[in-house]
Amino acid sequence: MSTLLLICGTAAVTFFTCLDGWYLLRMPFIYLYARWLLPRLADPLQEQQFRSWVLPSDLDLLVHMNNARYPREADMARCMYMVRCGLFQAIRALGGHTMLSASCCRFRRSLHLFERFTIRTRIRGWDHRAFFLEQRFVSARDGFVCAVLLVRQHVTGTTPGTAVEQVCRRKVESPALSEEIQHWLRYNEASSQNLRMESNVQEKSKAP
Repeated sequence: MSTLLLICGTAAVTFFTCLDGWYLLRMPFIYLYARWLLPRLADPLQEQQFRSWVLPSDLDLLVHMNNARYPREADMARCMYMVRCGLFQAIRALGGHTMLSASCCRFRRSLHLFERFTIRTRIRGWDHRAFFLEQRFVSARDGFVCAVLLVRQHVTGTTPGTAVEQVCRRKVESPALSEEIQHWLRYNEASSQNLRMESNVQEKSKAP
């Protein structure tokens, strides 16, 4: 019995020290919770709320929520959103996959220990390659928007428009992209072009 407890204890310590244990446990739990226990969103453009709070493990040296935790919590909220509105299932049924290709977080006010907050996720639009989502971190204390995360969720194997059409059973046009999202997309494209140019210069410099 003592040997079994030692093995289990060692496995647990390894799981949480060598791997991101809580993330690996929470993500499948949230997927199953959204798939089987939460009601389906009638409209994929409908905003969804994901409730959470700041735990001691989320704190940084300034005793507020670590900046790296915002994208992590946004991952959870985005997973729940994609499953509840049916887009995740539709993309998989069409033989496609999704992946995060870009994100940008703007911080406005700190979240403190045990402070409750809501992540409000919604699709702002899409093109032939990706969905563009906005995720707002809203304090439950006073409704203040503490942070805003913009996300480019890339789709492979199918197109975002096809997935939306399958969910809605009709053709749906993307909402017009706001000015801030268009600026952000232009920045991403400029960054990609600069990196491609740098790669070409490096390749040429290596050529004999």
